[in-house]
Amino acid sequence: MSQESAGAPLLPGANPEVAVPAIALRKLTKRFGATLAVDAIDLDIPAGSFYGVVGPNGAGKTTSLSMATGLMTPDSGTAYIHGVNLWTAPDEAKRMLGVLPDGLHSFDRLTGAELISYAGLLRGMDRGTVLERRDDLLAALDLDSAGRTLVTDYSAGMTKKISLACALVHAPRVLVLDEPFEAVDPVSAGAIRRILTAFVQSGGTVVMSSHVMALVERLCDRVAVIGGGQILAEGTLDEVRGGRELEDRFVDLIGDVADKRDLTWLRQS
Repeated sequence: MSQESAGAPLLPGANPEVAVPAIALRKLTKRFGATLAVDAIDLDIPAGSFYGVVGPNGAGKTTSLSMATGLMTPDSGTAYIHGVNLWTAPDEAKRMLGVLPDGLHSFDRLTGAELISYAGLLRGMDRGTVLERRDDLLAALDLDSAGRTLVTDYSAGMTKKISLACALVHAPRVLVLDEPFEAVDPVSAGAIRRILTAFVQSGGTVVMSSHVMALVERLCDRVAVIGGGQILAEGTLDEVRGGRELEDRFVDLIGDVADKRDLTWLRQS
């Protein structure tokens, strides 16, 4: 039973006057050897938001999202999906999640259509519903002609789209997407934007990591800046930007490249 149910306890540190977040992270921590990748972060992602997570390479973004979706076990802390503890009630929590990880290997000896079908059946969906949604997703993502092609023969952009289809097929309440537009052509990117925008407008929640600040500014209504395994800024897009471009604010928070070496030798004349 979720914490949205009558009589259920509140999340640790939650405000009883505020709706239960789509994702709540509490003291989430992860080390890799001597490196503290994620440093006891607390974060509430409101339900119905289009939420951007930005940070430099190695900042802890992917590690945080992996722990928030059950792909990686934290050293300490926990994550809640609509009030359900991801680690004590994983089946209930994961039913609400659709995840597009970055760089996760799929069963690429299946065709695109087979991979979506497998994802749906793995979720316990009936075959008829799976087939109907599979065909809808292939058409919406312009993969009709590639439905019978093995995923191993897909381009990077096509692989990204078929992975998104697998994340969508069970109609989750929360989508967590790591670099969803990477390697995707402009036409397909437009289709993905429309799908995700409509999903949020219907009450779903999208959490998206990206290095493209203009894309985050275009799509997201809230954003978190992560650096050094910590949340450096969080809030509405306008609150985080503070009247400036997000990229400028990002550089202020993270810091510019320290060694601005003179590369005049690159000049051709």
